[in-house]
Amino acid sequence: MEAKAQFETVKDSVVQLYGVVMTADSLVGIPAVSIMVKGQNRGTITNNQGVFSIVVLKGDIVEFTHVSYKSKSVEVPRNIEGNQYSVVQLLVEDTVYLPATIIKPRPSRQQFERDFVNAKVPDDDIEIARQNNDVAKRRILMQSTAPDGGEATSLQFRNIATRATYAGQLPPQKIFDPAAWAEFIKAWKRGDFKRKN
Repeated sequence: MEAKAQFETVKDSVVQLYGVVMTADSLVGIPAVSIMVKGQNRGTITNNQGVFSIVVLKGDIVEFTHVSYKSKSVEVPRNIEGNQYSVVQLLVEDTVYLPATIIKPRPSRQQFERDFVNAKVPDDDIEIARQNNDVAKRRILMQSTAPDGGEATSLQFRNIATRATYAGQLPPQKIFDPAAWAEFIKAWKRGDFKRKN
């Protein structure tokens, strides 16, 4: 019985909102106005004559937006009789000021030749590949990239296994790990921490 009463309450609060969106100065229908129910991912747009229709709930706030008009919000009244409500919404034009454009005369032939010769052309794919094959660049890439997909996959699986092993507790600190200290001392002796010029 309670579910039926709750359904009747929801059914009573559903409203078919329909109407037309027009310009405030000339009363012409505006096409492609976005009509959204505030706080929800539901909406519609007006057709070529500015007509729309959408299902809302009593008390919903409906927003009317268009790129060249000021936005407007309308609240659907809670005390409507029945399940239909019509709206004639007027929108006022919104002036958008674009930044100023500076028009300059064409350069002289000498200026054009100088600028053309000194222009920085972005590297193409072949030049980028050539730079990546440089010995120093390959060493940097080898240190930061896994050599193949198998090693990258095994590293990912090790990370997942470590997280699963220590789930719900703090993982051990590396400062107390003798193997980590041994690796640090080897790296120190190899000179891994020396500044490279």
